[in-house]
Amino acid sequence: MRIELATAPGDPERPNEDWVAVALPAAGQGGALVLLDGVTPPAGDDGCVHSVPWFTARLGGALHHLSASRRDLTLREILAEAIRRTSDAHRHTCDLSHSRTPQATVVMARWGADQVEHLVLSDSALLLESPDGTVRAVLDDRLDLVPPEVLASHAATDALRNAPGGFFTAAADPEVAARAVAGAGPREQVRTVAALSDGAGRWVETFGEGDWADCLGLLRKEGPQGLIDRVRALEDAAAEPGVVRRGKKHDDAAVVYAEL
Repeated sequence: MRIELATAPGDPERPNEDWVAVALPAAGQGGALVLLDGVTPPAGDDGCVHSVPWFTARLGGALHHLSASRRDLTLREILAEAIRRTSDAHRHTCDLSHSRTPQATVVMARWGADQVEHLVLSDSALLLESPDGTVRAVLDDRLDLVPPEVLASHAATDALRNAPGGFFTAAADPEVAARAVAGAGPREQVRTVAALSDGAGRWVETFGEGDWADCLGLLRKEGPQGLIDRVRALEDAAAEPGVVRRGKKHDDAAVVYAEL
């Protein structure tokens, strides 16, 4: 088994809001990965005294523990319980009903002797490669369906956040777990799993350097840090004078690559 991970902040002067972990239980036949991409709020009050990194560490830690220790629970049930525990940790000091309360995108995968489970909530990506080399990208595209002119308005975006007809993130309501894209398949049909925050997925989605199969091939050859380094180089090139930049110059990036 080969497992590699890497993460890097978009700005070295700011905390990295991505969070990633891998669990390999002592039984030897299984494992799990968790990747979170914290949602950076616009400047202003978000109703919470805690930072986004505080939130992702709390939520990620709960997901990491539960995915390894509670194999009787589905990934949706684990996400719901982890959100509940995280909310309990600050509901007495913070306004968890605020639309900008700390939140994150979520990617999870868990494998055992017989099956591989997966879950994606919001705009990070999970790649599943079959033994014949076919790559399936598990994506939650609801944020992509929001018109750009709506995303340009904080108020309009907030109205669609964790609301029917909008898009969903892990924030304070455990019920959002039911909205996640989730499923499972035979272990024998998956040889490689990779999770990427959208900062790393820019290689495909922003810069169009290849498709998801190409991205997985790059990860196999150069590893997660190699992909992040390539994204940083593309971001730097896009920031040169006269080049139209799409989105922020740099974004936090995280990647997990696991050959099962």
